[in-house]
Amino acid sequence: MALPPDKNSKSEEKKAALAAAEQDVFVREVDDALRQDQVETFMKSFGKPLIAVIVLGLAAFGGWLYWQHRQTTELEGRTETFVQALDSVQASNLDDAKAKLQPLADQGSDANATAARLMLAAIALEKDDKNQALKLYGRVAADAKAPQPLRDLARVREVAANFDAMKPQDVVDRLKPLAAPGNPWFGVAGELVGMAYLKQDKKDQAGPLFAAIAKDEGVNDALRSRARQLAAVLGVDAVDDVVDDKGEPLDKPVAKIVKAAEVSGE
Repeated sequence: MALPPDKNSKSEEKKAALAAAEQDVFVREVDDALRQDQVETFMKSFGKPLIAVIVLGLAAFGGWLYWQHRQTTELEGRTETFVQALDSVQASNLDDAKAKLQPLADQGSDANATAARLMLAAIALEKDDKNQALKLYGRVAADAKAPQPLRDLARVREVAANFDAMKPQDVVDRLKPLAAPGNPWFGVAGELVGMAYLKQDKKDQAGPLFAAIAKDEGVNDALRSRARQLAAVLGVDAVDDVVDDKGEPLDKPVAKIVKAAEVSGE
């Protein structure tokens, strides 16, 4: 026979559950109060410095965004001005081109400013103002912040413009690092160094240099043709060897010419 439910036991369970719920609510309230107190304490101690840091950070970020926008806008403006100056040069309106380029040349050492100085130097040469051109070329060549390719171009142009007034050894010293196969300025710089060698009566150095220029396919055809003629005058063969069907070189000049003609006529 089953025993009747114990009413006292159920009542005790309800009381225990109610007490546990009240305890849980109390713990949460205490925890929330503790957290609120910690936040209030933290804000009292560090609130103002924290807000100041946040405000300064936002201001710095906003300033950076503004600076980026301004830099981009200025760069676009300088580029547009440079393009307009090129149009003026092509139209032979050198005075207008100079007026557009001068403000660019006065600004820093970025690519646009450096290119503007090079253009102004070329305009100065066109107007027979050699001293101004040399001054501008020298400024670009000595500018450590300018792009290296433009510095090299300025060095070559400076020496070319002043070649007759320079000592041959000074020409060699300035351009020999550029007068090497593989260098983008090998052809132009090499020709100037070769001519300086001739002034020094160093034909044994000039001839091979002209021959190397003549054989370099990266050099423009007009310069290669001049170098080939100079090398020939100096007794250096500047024509690549022509070989027969077995790969053997044809040593005789006439045979070379005949074989080259046969190959080109196929």
